[in-house]
Amino acid sequence: MSERLVSFETDGDLGIVTLRRPEKFNALDIPMLRALEAALDTAEAADSVRVVLLCGEGKGFCAGGDVEAWSQMSAADFQVQWVRYGHRVFDRLARLRQPTIAVLSGHALGGGLELAAATDFRVAEAQVKLGFPETSIGVVPGWSGTQRAVRRFGAQTVRRMALGGELFVAAEALVLGIVDRVVETGNAFSEARAWAGKIAERGPLATEAAKLMIAVAEGEESAAATEALASGFIALTGDLKAGVDAFKAKQKPAFSRS
Repeated sequence: MSERLVSFETDGDLGIVTLRRPEKFNALDIPMLRALEAALDTAEAADSVRVVLLCGEGKGFCAGGDVEAWSQMSAADFQVQWVRYGHRVFDRLARLRQPTIAVLSGHALGGGLELAAATDFRVAEAQVKLGFPETSIGVVPGWSGTQRAVRRFGAQTVRRMALGGELFVAAEALVLGIVDRVVETGNAFSEARAWAGKIAERGPLATEAAKLMIAVAEGEESAAATEALASGFIALTGDLKAGVDAFKAKQKPAFSRS
C-alpha cells in the first residue's frame, strides 16, 4: 500500500487507518482508494486487531471525491472506475469484521461523509461540519450517500443535506444520529481510542457475530453474512472433521451430529 496516501498501524489491539493527503483535505482519488482498500485488507487480516479507527491527517477528515480526479472522465469511466470502484472500497469498510470508529477531527463532506457512514461509530469534534453538497456542482452522491446513509441516518435527514444543501455542525449531527459522540476540538482521537478500548474488552468472536447480524437486519448484507455465520458454526462441529477426514481417506464419512 502507499504509505504516503493511506497508512495502517497497530497499537496493541487497536488498528489505525489514516488518510494522508492533508494538502487536499484528504480528498479521494483512485490511487488513494486503492491504498485505502489495501489498508483495510491488512487490518482485517491482523488477528490481534479488535477495533479499527479511521482518521484523516491534518485539518479535514475527508473532503470527499477529488473533483479534479473525476471531472475529466468519460461517462463510462465515471460510472465504472469511479462510482462502482468507490462503492467496492466503501463496502469493504462497512463489512470489515472488526468494529470501526471514524475519528472526525475535521469536516466530512460528500464522499467524506459517505466514508464515515460506512463505519460503525462516529466521534466528531465540535467544530466539524457534515453534509452532502454534491448537487451544488451538478452531481449526486455516488458512494452510497442515498443508500447506506439513508439506512443509517434516515431519509429525511439525507434529504435535508442532499436536496436542501444543509450542512450540520457536530452538535446538530449528534441530535440527528449522524454522529455518536461530540467532543471538544482536539479530543476526537483520544475519545475514540478510549471507546475502542472498551469495545476491545468484549468477546471478539461474539462482537464480530453481533456486527454481522446487525448488518443483516440493516440490509447492509445478507447472503455473505448468513453463509459466514453458518459456516463458522459448522466449522466447530465434529461433522466437519468427520467429513474432511473421510474425504482425505477416500472413505464414506460417519457423521455423529456432534
